[in-house]
Amino acid sequence: MSIRRGIAVALIAAMAVLVGCRNDAPETQEGGSGVKFDVGVTAEPCPAAVDKTKGCIYLGSISDLTEGPFKALGVPITESQKAFWQRVNKAGGIGAFEVDVSKYTKDNKYNPQIHNEVYAEIKPDVLGLAQTLGSPTTAAILGDLKASGMIGVPASWTSAWAFEDVILESGTNYCFESMNSVDFAVETLKPKSVAAVHFPGDYGDDAAAGTKLAAEANGLKFTDIPTAPGQENQGAAIQKLLAAKPDLVILTTGPTEAATIVGGAAQNGFKSPFIGTSPTWNPALLKSPAAPALTALYRQSGPWAPYGTDTPGHKALAASIDQATFKAAPNDGYTAGWVWSYPLKAALQKAVDSKDLTRAGLLAAVKSLQTVDYEGMLPAEAGRFNGEPNERVFRSSIISKVDPTAPTGVKVERDFFTGKTAKAHDFTKPCYQ
Repeated sequence: MSIRRGIAVALIAAMAVLVGCRNDAPETQEGGSGVKFDVGVTAEPCPAAVDKTKGCIYLGSISDLTEGPFKALGVPITESQKAFWQRVNKAGGIGAFEVDVSKYTKDNKYNPQIHNEVYAEIKPDVLGLAQTLGSPTTAAILGDLKASGMIGVPASWTSAWAFEDVILESGTNYCFESMNSVDFAVETLKPKSVAAVHFPGDYGDDAAAGTKLAAEANGLKFTDIPTAPGQENQGAAIQKLLAAKPDLVILTTGPTEAATIVGGAAQNGFKSPFIGTSPTWNPALLKSPAAPALTALYRQSGPWAPYGTDTPGHKALAASIDQATFKAAPNDGYTAGWVWSYPLKAALQKAVDSKDLTRAGLLAAVKSLQTVDYEGMLPAEAGRFNGEPNERVFRSSIISKVDPTAPTGVKVERDFFTGKTAKAHDFTKPCYQ
């Protein structure tokens, strides 16, 4: 999820005045359980406490909730995380504490400046961020997260996050996901050329970098086609695609743009397969005019299996989400929000067990994690956060086919696998750099 990285970098500098790198040492307290804490933790119960004898851990959420390009994902991600932590609270919480992710929820409208401003508003009141949606938006607060030692759970998969201790990511990144998609296609579809059609910035450029690396490893001709967000901006990308005539397309946009590109190319006789990166798909696309083209040509890659898959975690998600929130078909934003919460739960538990629920204590807990119980939604080894990025990064992804009968319109075709390109890649820097 990204726009031009240059804009994001400029905004980081420009917004430093708004947030600054405030790192005033907060006062440390100690609860009756002997756990010390400082920011975003109280001995008083959470506003909607299950057990009013427990203290409260406040976590912030900053998402795309009203008018940005990823609101169709941001809303269910946020609802899913509320359900996840409610389940945790009903099961006894985290030691002598429950968790609140509702009180400090903010809308970033997928705008780095707004993201920075609302982060500044909630920063004094939260231990960490249960969600920070978007790559450029999170980049706008990264400097302050690091200065404050505050953990953030990203709602994005850029390969840059593997190099940041304060970012608690889950699943493989766009780069390895795209490498695996190309390797899958080489094995099953036998292409001789591949194009990356993508948004510019960390999201699209990261996927395009992985596509290019896999193209080189497989001897494929590579064509790079950046395209700006917006349904109305896809005409040039479609024309470039028709001119290049690749045998395979790795698509890294938003859902609306995906429908426009796949549908528009198909209308002009394009018949090569598309594989879309994680945030590209939305089940509502099967109700769009592009549905026949998507059903015929499209596959979906992802860091984990879609909603409705038979794992304990997927079943717990389905049981916890109020069905009344499904005004349309279930959305894999629910799946993502749920999966992203497991490592933070593990880190909070480890911090409480260590009697140190300060920001520094939580960061230390994160850096010591070697496995995480994702209840089958990811392998436990995907939750390794200690060691060098090249050693610990999770490189496996999933390929799904369009299936209108599936809860979110896609069904797993190839379960977790790591292609030869991802296995061999020496991961020493973010792929897009």
